Amino acid sequence: MNTEYRNKFFNKIKDVFEKEETQEQQAFLKAREDFNVDQKFTFSIAKEIVERAYPKDDVATLRTFKKKYGDPCDVVAKDGCFYFAHNEDTNEDGEEEETKSHFDFGLYGNLNGREHGREEDSEHFAHAYYREELKAKGCNPDIIPQQSGNDSNPHKTKHIDMCNKELGQSGRTRSENNTGITDNYNNQFMLDVIGTSYCRSRAIACTKDEYIQLEKWRMSKAHVVSTHQSWVNSITKQCDQLKIGLKAYTYISEGIELAKELGIELEEAELIKTNSTGLTIYNPTNLANLIKGMKNTEQTREQKIQARMKYEKQAIN
Repeated sequence: MNTEYRNKFFNKIKDVFEKEETQEQQAFLKAREDFNVDQKFTFSIAKEIVERAYPKDDVATLRTFKKKYGDPCDVVAKDGCFYFAHNEDTNEDGEEEETKSHFDFGLYGNLNGREHGREEDSEHFAHAYYREELKAKGCNPDIIPQQSGNDSNPHKTKHIDMCNKELGQSGRTRSENNTGITDNYNNQFMLDVIGTSYCRSRAIACTKDEYIQLEKWRMSKAHVVSTHQSWVNSITKQCDQLKIGLKAYTYISEGIELAKELGIELEEAELIKTNSTGLTIYNPTNLANLIKGMKNTEQTREQKIQARMKYEKQAIN
């Protein structure tokens, strides 16, 4: 076993970790599917709210005036983010209390209700949403969850910038080398608004029920991020343990045994096989079991009871 073979084992097994169907992977894929449904439904609600505030006939009239009088009547614009507000709650004094928040239907829209939210959260969603497309282009859409808790560094910045560029976005602005992916996504969720100021200066009235649905949609978007984070965490833990184990192995046959214990078939032509007569702390069976325990972590009540009974029995023996 040497560095070259360790890297071959690691890359082959890591690729399987990323592709296998685990609870964490399926939770992420389902969260993304659920978001697509919620996005379509909630945008239809937003459309109703906006068109109540800015009726289609008024929009058409103003566009006619613009065509006739030019820039002085240029007051209609497309937008995909809005401040929505309702006044159906009261404070301790029984007075009406306004509840409002910023809702952005764009790919890089905020997740926290503030017009200028934490940029990395928005980037995380965009990268997770188009994960497969970014992977196919040689980008690393998992870089943000992989670097969770770490300060900004050149490695992290490099891969974030690559993903943003591939999506046609540079931070919060359109990339010079625009691929159209972000534009195509955003253009599905644009509405006509009347006014020349930014959205922060206009709060559009909605009902409390509509507002609650808008908040649910934003939580659905955040759920894509959190499930992606959990899945990547699971893969990262497995890979970290895999690196430690492979480093401890002396013989290639130990790596092959480990792969088999993990249910991974390796092509014989890929590796040179040798017989192993050595023993290590990280023997293949134990390491495989350790890695397997780092995914599909949800247990039923019955499984927890069985695990406890097995532990107690082993302790007595």
